Amino acid sequence: MLRKRGSLILGGTLLFVTWNAILVLLLWGRPPSGQSDNKPNREQRELDEGPAFDVAADVLRMADTFEAELELQKKILLQIQSHRSLWELPNRSGQKLAPQQTAIPILVIACNRVTVKRCLDKLLEYRPSAELYPIIVSQDCGHPETAEVIHSYGNQVTHLKQPDLTDIVVRPEHKKFQGYYKISRHYRWALNQVFKTLSHSSVVIVEDDLEVAPDFFEYFRSLHPMLKSDPSLWCVSAWNDNGRDGFVDPGKANLLYRTDFFPGLGWMLLKELWDELEPKWPASFWDDWMRQPAQRRDRACIRPEISRTLTFGRKGVSLGQFYDKYLRYIKLNSEYVPFTKLDLSYLKEETYRQEFENKVYSAPVVSYEEVKQGQLTGSGPFRLQYSSKDSFKVLAKNLGVMDDLKSGVPRAGYRGVVSFMSRGKRIYLAPPPGWTRYDPTWS
Repeated sequence: MLRKRGSLILGGTLLFVTWNAILVLLLWGRPPSGQSDNKPNREQRELDEGPAFDVAADVLRMADTFEAELELQKKILLQIQSHRSLWELPNRSGQKLAPQQTAIPILVIACNRVTVKRCLDKLLEYRPSAELYPIIVSQDCGHPETAEVIHSYGNQVTHLKQPDLTDIVVRPEHKKFQGYYKISRHYRWALNQVFKTLSHSSVVIVEDDLEVAPDFFEYFRSLHPMLKSDPSLWCVSAWNDNGRDGFVDPGKANLLYRTDFFPGLGWMLLKELWDELEPKWPASFWDDWMRQPAQRRDRACIRPEISRTLTFGRKGVSLGQFYDKYLRYIKLNSEYVPFTKLDLSYLKEETYRQEFENKVYSAPVVSYEEVKQGQLTGSGPFRLQYSSKDSFKVLAKNLGVMDDLKSGVPRAGYRGVVSFMSRGKRIYLAPPPGWTRYDPTWS
């Protein structure tokens, strides 16, 4: 996008310079206004100069026409200068942006929460570059107070308004889920605006009740090339479903995982994925639909040990489901990790799977009682094994990690394994060795 913009600026500048060079040549021989040419009259000049006088007169008439256009050309030049100043917008370090860098817009999905201000304030506080990370706020619901808050940010954000605010016809038993239908409709419209109208190639989606970490932008920038190059990935998420304080290693802010579970809550996707999903986008419950095998297609997401987003929105269409028990306790990362300077090649599928499984299945097997009562000896990690849906749910619930499954996949799970901390020890809640696939009936 920056390269195209640079070409447009260069072309406009050349056009302006060429145009005015013609003016200079045409006006070169024109006498200043009011100055005598020491010729007695037009007739005498015509006799003296002959055909040359006719040519000069025509040139002067053309020059008069060109002069009338001069103000328009000045306006064009001002526009060129304006775009050039945006193109060369300095980042936080004061350096000019590299033209080859790809812009990654942040799409904020908003509705009727005036507390979107908390979300936007943090995004703007930590954003290193307005050019590389344009913020697009897409608002549904038509809530005037929320619209006023968004409008107060002026040109720091782009404010889009979802035009269709009508109720959606649903089955009688789904009337109470009307909000989920409207959210799905809004997502489809907003993503079409980002990818089809604004022509971006990727986007990070956050909702209006999310606060971001200081290294939020650095995190997504570092993983953007991997998402583009690794077909076994389909998203990058800022969220760890089991990322509550006490369940993560505070000394491993730089630790990242592959997960088979779609986390959402601050996630990046590419236009190619949207081209795949948009034609079959669901009428409602879009996030659970994303977790179905037909959409996931055995692809994974990247997620962090410590979340780069925190939800502060208890009130919503889900009526606070999971919020009081889990979500309000999620630990938000506070340490800036320079991910773009780290070697993240360990996340590539060809190396990650083998190393992860070796680590899990070489860990000693322990009992639930040993984990629960803090009787583990050694530094770990340790493996706690489950063998059925019911045994997974019992162990997860009693140990304090999320126990629900979507199409058979546990939250934050990878190849059936859920990694978390318990009393300062790394625990792998894992299926028996030889695991091959998820059972979609485990839901």
